[in-house]
Amino acid sequence: MQTNIFERLSFWSLFLVVVLLPLFCLPFTNFPIETSKGLLLVLGLALSVVFWAIARFSDGKIIFPKSWLLVSGFGIALVFLLSSLFSPNSQVSLFGTMFDIGSFYFIFAGFILMLMSSLVFKNSKQAKILLLGAILSSVLVLIFQTLHLFMPTVLSLGILAGKTGNVFGAWNALGLFAGFASLMFLFVIEFFPISKIEKLLLEIFILLSVLFIAVVNFQLVWILLGISSLIIFVYKASITLQRHGEEGEKRHFPLASFVVVLVSFLFFLNPLIPMPIYGPNYLDNFLPNHLQISDTSVSPSFGATMSITKAVLIKNPLLGTGPNRFGEAWSMYKPLAINNTQFWDVSFDSGSGLLPTFMATTGGLSILAWLIFFILFLVIGVKSVFSSIKNRANWETMAFFILSLYLFVASFFFFTGVVIFLLSLAFTGVFIGLATSNSGKEISMSFLNDHRKSFFSILLLIVVMIFSVTLLFKYTERLTSVFYYSKALSATTIPSAEDDIDKALSLYSNDLYLRTYSQIYLVKLNDIAKKGASLSDAEKADLQASFDQVVNSVQMATSYDPLNYLNFQLLGSTYQTLGSLGVKDAYSKAVTAYQNASNLNPLNPGLKLAMASASFVDGKVQEAKDYANAALTLNPDYIDALIFLAQVAKSENDNSAALSYAQAALALSPEDKNLIQYVDSLNTPVPPVTPVPTSDASTTKSTKK
Repeated sequence: MQTNIFERLSFWSLFLVVVLLPLFCLPFTNFPIETSKGLLLVLGLALSVVFWAIARFSDGKIIFPKSWLLVSGFGIALVFLLSSLFSPNSQVSLFGTMFDIGSFYFIFAGFILMLMSSLVFKNSKQAKILLLGAILSSVLVLIFQTLHLFMPTVLSLGILAGKTGNVFGAWNALGLFAGFASLMFLFVIEFFPISKIEKLLLEIFILLSVLFIAVVNFQLVWILLGISSLIIFVYKASITLQRHGEEGEKRHFPLASFVVVLVSFLFFLNPLIPMPIYGPNYLDNFLPNHLQISDTSVSPSFGATMSITKAVLIKNPLLGTGPNRFGEAWSMYKPLAINNTQFWDVSFDSGSGLLPTFMATTGGLSILAWLIFFILFLVIGVKSVFSSIKNRANWETMAFFILSLYLFVASFFFFTGVVIFLLSLAFTGVFIGLATSNSGKEISMSFLNDHRKSFFSILLLIVVMIFSVTLLFKYTERLTSVFYYSKALSATTIPSAEDDIDKALSLYSNDLYLRTYSQIYLVKLNDIAKKGASLSDAEKADLQASFDQVVNSVQMATSYDPLNYLNFQLLGSTYQTLGSLGVKDAYSKAVTAYQNASNLNPLNPGLKLAMASASFVDGKVQEAKDYANAALTLNPDYIDALIFLAQVAKSENDNSAALSYAQAALALSPEDKNLIQYVDSLNTPVPPVTPVPTSDASTTKSTKK
């Protein structure tokens, strides 16, 4: 009886994790959406593991799926661990700022989710319950997000901004999930016995999901949905024809999947085949334009991501730079052509897709591990699909395979975020459990009948439970730090911001918190310094303490992560601000800090210009010119560098050179009113100063004075 209770508790804990992932968030809080989903994952997964381990104490038996696919998944986790340990900053690679999606612990938790899904959802009944829960969850997401389009303020939940705000984070990720939901509805309609009312409801929700995909207007969704629904249509049609010929059964044409195929390819072909009168993309843009929706999110292209991967492999062929370090790799190896775009100063933390981002930072071993995993996944999945065709049963296995495949492909071509990647692993785990259970490929180990096995097995189960609870505790501690960090960002007074950032750092010290800490105390330092000579002794002591806090915190950030150029950039900006307050040698230290940042981000013209600005104020005019010209070499259309050179030329009384630089800047931005006024001021000749005639008496008087 106890075993049944704990088995059920483990089942429902894991069930809630998978089903609530798309929905879960913490409204009216300071927690980011993906952070709250991490809380659900860690909490639910820890409880499921603990309850499963307790259940094993009672029945004295451990049953694992005999699957090389499962082994290859943990091979990926092992490579991530090795890459993290050999990373220049293992703290960033192991955990990140807040359970970052590229970190080892996130990947490890994801494959634990896959393992537990294979252990818990291993028969058709349990798989159907999970599929039903996922369908209900998808319906709620679609209904909520549809209402949110028309009432974005009312349904903001305090965390969703604008019409494109959603419970997934990325707008395109919501479109991919809508495609995933429509596939689930299609599977149930085509392969599971349901009533006419249930079928009608699912068809309505298919229509809603298709309309939502049209609103998102992401071509990848139409491609994936069209191909997946075509597979379902062909599969269902072949089975229907076979059964009709052999058994005389009535034909049921798979109309729902056929319509979805037609609609998907209509939207996909619309940019290639313009509609008469309306022109190209009319169908794609109709709903987004009507609802006034535009998505401004950007990411590196696949080619740019591959160039980063190539550069990382050349330097670290086996283990790469370490997980969760794509931002540092991008800064160091980004293509020069990016400076010709408006995103030249953007530090991308991810590549074109989620899986390419993982592979870009973890080296050749990781790429090999992922390839083995997906080859095994496809081989085992195709065998299971053909087995389902032959036996005319076990539709759940096929459904979970196709749905997992859809999610994995989506993760390859787009940075999908937390939900879609975790769902892909969870559904893969269910597929493994069903495939191994139906084929009898399981490893069963009884340990109560042997005291030696019993001792080591119970010890192992206890270690697993302690490890799960410890990770939950550490995660909760760091989650609390995020709460205080968010409060510090939204604080309206300096004392409250100080208090909150101190609490955040006491729970978890990292460079992001330290940079924020430095900026808070820099604001405080400026406020005190504005009082000038009227400072009291207490204020002078507070001024010195704030000065120490500012410098020490930024230096600690550079020590925490010496490969993040943002830390050195802030250090340079801090020294430059301190120089404006009269601190000795601050400008030369600023230039050194900017130089370190530039070494980590060599193609960033903004860092060159920052060095030029600090050098100019420090009186090193020629060095300032050299740095500014270096910035223009990296980005010839850099308006700020042209204006800086114009100001330097003007300070040297070289008005013609100043005018030339200013006109070049104006040519790049002819509508800029400030530039127009600046050029006009340079074009206006300065009238000569006419000496005022003076009398001898006044001269004598002045001389006497």
